[in-house]
Amino acid sequence: MIEINLIPDVKQEMIKAQKMRNTAISLSIFAAIAAGAIVVLLALLVVAQSVHEGYSRDQIKQQFAKLQGTENIDNALTIQRQLKEITRLHDNKSIDSRLLDVIGAINPTAPNDMKYSSVKLDPTAKTVTIEGMASNGYAATETFRKLILNTKVESTTDDETQSVALTDQVVISQTSYGEGSDGARVLRFTISFTYPDGLFDNTLSNVRIVTPNSKVDVTDSRTRVPDSLFIEKAKDAKEAN
Repeated sequence: MIEINLIPDVKQEMIKAQKMRNTAISLSIFAAIAAGAIVVLLALLVVAQSVHEGYSRDQIKQQFAKLQGTENIDNALTIQRQLKEITRLHDNKSIDSRLLDVIGAINPTAPNDMKYSSVKLDPTAKTVTIEGMASNGYAATETFRKLILNTKVESTTDDETQSVALTDQVVISQTSYGEGSDGARVLRFTISFTYPDGLFDNTLSNVRIVTPNSKVDVTDSRTRVPDSLFIEKAKDAKEAN
């Protein structure tokens, strides 16, 4: 069987052009629909945002009006600020009572024990200055100095123990012989050292003073210094006739 294509080339070109036109129209329609959907979504977002902003403004106005209607609101806000300030002050408060335990722990045993006439704490310079006397003379002050240098400050946080030196330098000055209240010859001295951060504030917790001879828990000032540790200043020694 023999088939003869009776459609001329011009007709075929026209059909091909119509197909391309239909395809282009279809794509244009789809693109227009997609663009329209995007425009609708954007419009919905704008409307939703406007509604949300309006709702938020209304809530703010309602809450503000409620606060304004609260009796003594100014006093309540003032108390709240004071409570925050109390917390801050508590965190930064100085625990000076620990000083009593420190000076008790670092006092050497007899015969090199010390009698204190004055103890000063300077939180700004972080120094402790002790004026005292020793019946065993310069041997006692040297023992005192070495004991302070070998004393550690331990603290425990979350079952982890940390240890730092009480100080790395001890200065002894104003040494001279004098006469104690009992008439005995004593060496008068002034000794000072710089203490580590946290010893006298809330930075460190569960604090212990560890010397080569003892360990003193100072967290709650459990140890109290005996009155015998303090004494009046020694007088100038009388010259022998």
